[in-house]
Amino acid sequence: MKSFTVLQGVAAPMDRANVDTDLIIPKQFLKSVKRSGFGPNLFDELRYTDEGQPGQDCSTRTLKADFPLNQARYQGASILLARENFGCGSSREHAPWALEDYGFRCIIAPSYADIFYNNCFKNGVLPVVLEASVVEGLFAEMYATPGYQLSVDLDSQLVTTPAGAQHAFDVDAFRKHCLLNGLDDIGLTLESSAAIRDYESKWRQQSPWLFDVIK
Repeated sequence: MKSFTVLQGVAAPMDRANVDTDLIIPKQFLKSVKRSGFGPNLFDELRYTDEGQPGQDCSTRTLKADFPLNQARYQGASILLARENFGCGSSREHAPWALEDYGFRCIIAPSYADIFYNNCFKNGVLPVVLEASVVEGLFAEMYATPGYQLSVDLDSQLVTTPAGAQHAFDVDAFRKHCLLNGLDDIGLTLESSAAIRDYESKWRQQSPWLFDVIK
């Protein structure tokens, strides 16, 4: 998993409340568990005029001109501004996979669905919670400023606007440690690999018959 320290990037809008995971990545794309390749189908229903299918070449599909991610001013965005209860609905981990694969490393919203919020941290995406009034102000600034960029500093837990305004956010200390160091569940386990080897070695000595049958 890629580490997250300081992100300076263009912000793009998802200006609606209660965006569910089926809207983030529709159900027909859930057959794959590769964690990659979902970016072209992020917000598929909103981005394209037709219904996307797995394995389809999205470069040949017709885009909806009014959808923000299809507009030049939001190209290359790595920060998504969203509204209340972002990521509600089913618990599919494909939702943060699609966001990360597209290029979003951070989401800023007033609130999230719990399972989606947890899945983001496990997949290298930082979900920042700010007050609704602050998020409203960020939306207004973004709409008024083409190429609007924000800086998100995880270590300092600050979102900084182009004008220098800073907004503090809370994050669990353990989740912060994992993101700063790029540690997913596998990475955390590997940090204890020496202790695991020692434990297995002791058990091999104490109960060798178990290891004779376990290959």
